[in-house]
Amino acid sequence: MSGEQAIVRVRDVMTQDYGMVDGLTTIREALDIFKARDASVLIINKRHDDDEYGILLISDIAKQVVAKNRAPERVNVYEVMAKPVVAVDPQMDVKYCARLFDSFGLSTAPVIQEGAVMGVISYNEIVLEGLRL
Repeated sequence: MSGEQAIVRVRDVMTQDYGMVDGLTTIREALDIFKARDASVLIINKRHDDDEYGILLISDIAKQVVAKNRAPERVNVYEVMAKPVVAVDPQMDVKYCARLFDSFGLSTAPVIQEGAVMGVISYNEIVLEGLRL
């Protein structure tokens, strides 16, 4: 036995724990989608081929809507989301994904392959699933 540790790739631990919405969706509608899908993140669709994906976390809503006492039915997702997203390739080793998160101050990222969202990855999956394999 060589003692080498098997590589755990992002695709092995990513989840489908996300929803897809349009940037014009209201925060109220986004909250309904978070609840209905039991999602931890929403990915905002591209408007056209030359656009980029966006991302919306519950913490973004807390900081930019709740803390500022804004009405969720009067705020659109595009006003709160982060765009463009830092995406992760499904082939990436999870240890490098963790380093990428640390370098850019991320906690969650979409997994994108050939321009399509395949899933999402967060520190939860990296640690709780990645270290178990």
